[in-house]
Order: sequence, then structure tokens, then C-alpha cells
Amino acid sequence: MVKIARWNHDGGTWAGFVQDGYCFALADGQDVQTLLDAGLEETLDIARRTIGARPSVPLANVRLLAPLAPATIRDFVAFEEHVEGVRKSIDGVAGVVPEWYEAPTFYFTNPHTVTGTGEVIGIPAGCNDLDFETEVAAVVGHVPGSDGRNLTSEDAHRHILGYTVLNDWSARDLQRREMKVSLGPCKGKDFSNTLGPWIVTADEFEDLHDDEGFLQIRMAVEVNGQAIGQDLLSNMGWPFAELVAYASQDSVVRPGDVLGSGTCGSGCLAELWGRNGAQTPPPLKTGDFVRMIVERIGTIENTVGERREALTRVPARHRPRNRAVQADLGASR
Repeated sequence: MVKIARWNHDGGTWAGFVQDGYCFALADGQDVQTLLDAGLEETLDIARRTIGARPSVPLANVRLLAPLAPATIRDFVAFEEHVEGVRKSIDGVAGVVPEWYEAPTFYFTNPHTVTGTGEVIGIPAGCNDLDFETEVAAVVGHVPGSDGRNLTSEDAHRHILGYTVLNDWSARDLQRREMKVSLGPCKGKDFSNTLGPWIVTADEFEDLHDDEGFLQIRMAVEVNGQAIGQDLLSNMGWPFAELVAYASQDSVVRPGDVLGSGTCGSGCLAELWGRNGAQTPPPLKTGDFVRMIVERIGTIENTVGERREALTRVPARHRPRNRAVQADLGASR
């Protein structure tokens, strides 16, 4: 199994492959983006030349980082069960809107606040309802002869270089306010998203695709060692190839783009709040420990840190709706 990773060790940051409990560094001048730009086949060839031949350190002696610095992060909402529960939690309305079934929907989140497994995730200012979201993400790589535009699902499948685990951290109270404006989310989401522990190359999953292209792998999440939810990735409404293809329509996907599946069924607290009619289990608090486990990929773990105490909301000024500038405006300066 080829696992692409980044790590800190002995004062430096390294990129390469993890196998049999050891980290094998890429040659000088190469990094994870080098592999993504090379594409899957060349990446597998580089792995064969690197593992066992390049300097290595025990995995236990390094601190894993997020496995890449994404160019963009699109996060979809591809699980019907999740949409149903969260809609009840946020909007107080049962069911799934008809538009969800018509096409996959995503939002762009912040690639600059990506975190890795083992990191402490601080609670953003003004947030009392911190939540997690259990997801799998596809990582886009280069395909020779393709510019990543207007892809078919067959072509899009070839653009998926590998998969990683994604925790799309969510400040639900901030998100509820924002989405009443029919835009967003923004500050409810952009403070952190965790990727890791590594990228497992797409060839390792070919035997798990069903006839429609769905990946039949198990996903689970725990808080403080207590099981919260579990699901199958194959319960998505669309397979990953169709998500990548949709993202590319009248647009482009490029090496280093990350596309999240959206939260699996029972994979976050807000969904359970909607179903239970109360905040049970409770929102995350400082010191809580969140673990996500995805079959064939691995486990990411994070501890919740302190909340930043600050006032960040800036109310709008109530302004007149004039259509003309006052005549003496320039003269008053």
C-alpha cells in the first residue's frame, strides 16, 4: 500500500512515503506537489524507487503533518442521511430539499487553515457549538493530455490520485446565523479542517468499487473513546468520479485540489441534534478528543483546545438609500 505523507523530524519538514512503520523521504527538491503533478503512475514508480532505498526514520519518531497543502478545497454534501438530520438541526425542518437530488452541491473552504492529525484545534471566537464532520476526500493528480476541464466521470476517475480522511470542523452556532443570509458558510467553517494521516493512492481501492463506482469502505467517529457514528462511504448519493466531473464543468480541477465527500450518516453532532431534538451528545469542549477511522486509509486524532475570547462580529450600519450624492460633499473636504 502506497501512503504519501508529510512529517516533521529533527528540526526539518519532509515528504515521502510511509510503509511498514517507517517514513522514506523523497529526493531533495521533491515534495508532495511533485507527486501530484507527476500523476498516479509516475508516483507509483517513484514510490518503488524510494521505499527501501532512501533514508528512513521510524514513523513513531515523527510528527505527521497534513499530507498536502491543497490548492483548493471543495466540500460536497453527498450523504442524504446527513442532509436530513442537519436540516432539522439548523432549519428546524424535516426532510431533504428536492434540489439536493438534482446535482451535487459543494462550497469552497479555506486551504490555508489545514491541520494534521495530532494537532490541537482551538475553538473560534464566539462559538459555543463546536462540531466535527467525518468525511473522506479525493486528491486530484495530473493526467497526461488532460487540462482538467469538462471531464466525463470516466476521465475524472483517472484524475483521482488518492484518498485521505477529512474532518471539516464546524462552529454550528456561527453557521446557523450565516446561512440565514442564504450565503456561506464562512466563519462557521474556515477556521480549521484536518486532513490525514496520509494520502493512500487510488490503485489501492480498485477492488472496493461496486458496479456504479461507489467505494465500499467503513467510516467511524469517536469522542473521548465513545462511539458516535458510523457509515459506509458507498452511501454517498454520487460516486467520487461524478463529484470530480461535476466540479470540472465549465471550470477546472488541478493537481493538489481536494474534494470532500461531505459528512457521512451519523458522522457529526448536528445531525444527531436534529434527530434527537436536543444537543445530545453535547457540543465539543476544551479537552475533548476526536478520533476518525476510515477503512483502508487510516485514523486522524485531534484534541479540542481553548476558545479564543474575542468579539469579531461587526454589525452593519443602517444607511439611507440615497440615489444621488449630496452636492456639497466635495466642498466639505
